[in-house]
Amino acid sequence: MVDSIKHNDSLHWMMQMLQTIEVGLVVLNRQGQVQLWNSFMENHSGVRVSTARERNLFELFPELPRDWMERKINAVFKLKSRAYSTWEQRPHLFRFQSARPLTSQAPLMFQNLTLTPLLGSDGEVSHVCMLIYDVTDIAINKLGLESANDALETLSQTDRLSGLFNRGHWEECLVDEFHRLTRYRGTGSLILFDIDHFKPVNDNYGHHVGDQVIKDIGSIIGGSLRDTDKAGRYGGEEFAILLPETDAPAALLLAERLRKQIESHTFKVEGIAINVTVSLGIAEFEARFSNHVQWIEAADKALYSSKHCGRNRTSLSSKT
Repeated sequence: MVDSIKHNDSLHWMMQMLQTIEVGLVVLNRQGQVQLWNSFMENHSGVRVSTARERNLFELFPELPRDWMERKINAVFKLKSRAYSTWEQRPHLFRFQSARPLTSQAPLMFQNLTLTPLLGSDGEVSHVCMLIYDVTDIAINKLGLESANDALETLSQTDRLSGLFNRGHWEECLVDEFHRLTRYRGTGSLILFDIDHFKPVNDNYGHHVGDQVIKDIGSIIGGSLRDTDKAGRYGGEEFAILLPETDAPAALLLAERLRKQIESHTFKVEGIAINVTVSLGIAEFEARFSNHVQWIEAADKALYSSKHCGRNRTSLSSKT
């Protein structure tokens, strides 16, 4: 009698634990029908235990990835081994609302899933137990850390004024492209340009005006390039653009378009309106270059030619 009472108490305690544990617990038979549905699932889904029992899981939740889940469940039945899925593979298996809607950055709950085989008295798998874990806090923290790291990496590569790549990162891109062209051949062009008579702008109007000119030119450049192009601020008033898969004539078209855009743009700062021009030099990649510095020097020499010939123009590097 005493043993019977103890057994009943143990069963009662176990049922309480299954119902109150902060993990979703679902037991399915081979037909996919729900045999156990705990309070976690009831509270987050809005589906009562009495409604869920003996119902097919995929009829209750038609939004579930049925083909994917059935493959996993069938593998558990067949192999008698556990199966798993993490929030990084499928962020929201059941589309439950976040448990902390007011403080969480995620409207939906991130979930991990474990599928466990349950053996019958014959030693065969008769049911599969699904455990659904709320890992929203873990996911948000990791995503936040990744976002912060991405932001830090972007900041480390970006020039504050122009919004383009800084010289260090831009030159790394140039080195990579130089090595690619050296190994596989192909075409690429480099544009160097600077703002004509920029020193008087700073001297006459102040550096805050000069800074705005650089910002606006950065925006003009950024809005004119392809995703594959790399633009950077090379020096104080000097800019550089790397154009993969672009020959000199095509680079000339872009350079002239930029030159005309900048020439026609009025830079306005605190009631001051000024216009500036730029001089540009273009060098197409040549097999004779032994390093990326020679490529830069060829473009710089063409830039110097534009300056020498009166500024506000584009010059091409002469191939040798």
